[in-house]
Amino acid sequence: MVAVLGTGIMGDAMARNIAAAGLGLRAWNRNRAADVVLTALANEKAVADVMDQAHDGLAGHPVRVQTCTVSPDGGRRLAEQAARLDVAYAEAPLLGTKEPAVAGTLTILAASPRQEAREEVRPVLEAVGTRTVWLDEVGQPSSLKLAYNAWVLATVEGVAESLTLADALGVDPHLVIDVIDGSGLNSPYVQSKGPKMLDDDLDTPSFPLEAAAKDAGLITDTARAAGLHLGIAEVVRESLRRAADDGLGRADVAATYHMSRQAAS
Repeated sequence: MVAVLGTGIMGDAMARNIAAAGLGLRAWNRNRAADVVLTALANEKAVADVMDQAHDGLAGHPVRVQTCTVSPDGGRRLAEQAARLDVAYAEAPLLGTKEPAVAGTLTILAASPRQEAREEVRPVLEAVGTRTVWLDEVGQPSSLKLAYNAWVLATVEGVAESLTLADALGVDPHLVIDVIDGSGLNSPYVQSKGPKMLDDDLDTPSFPLEAAAKDAGLITDTARAAGLHLGIAEVVRESLRRAADDGLGRADVAATYHMSRQAAS
């Protein structure tokens, strides 16, 4: 039996794939027994609060799979909480947005202090993704996820600025996406986000801007704590913050294009 706590964009898609794989599923778990409890919530505080509230329903000592993007220290704090609750813990942040979550093709970055927990969660991870990268220690998956998201957010911001520049110089910005297609720098992500920006197709987010802004803050704060100043990441953080303040938090992250266009006007 698998319990999924949190049925937003990612949790809903994963829950459907877990059910499709023939694994018993509870979509919300407070009082019922479960072998695996998977949390797909917004941030570290939400995960910690829900798990504290669910404490009385965790009889049987299930394995807790934590998929939210948090800082490395946050991942370790959640592991410590799991230990206090006498629950085995697997850190498992996800690479991918709504579309791969629905398709069951996510990449999962995972670590657990207990080998037996790895085996228990393996069928669940195989149901929601096509690749699991196991790391040695809790905290490492979150570190790798932040490094990955630094690239993702820099890509989105870079596409937004490229389109804005082309338009300002009198060139059809659709041609930017066209010339990238087929080049060595092309990627499905560019071909997804670029047209969303140009078509203003932002109301059905695959990666909500408010979640991207939260991740940008984690990236820069974690970098600063490590003695680093990431110039691009700092710019992206500020751009996403301004977009969220401008009421675009629930739009797709591609809505950062609006901020580039405002700066150009």
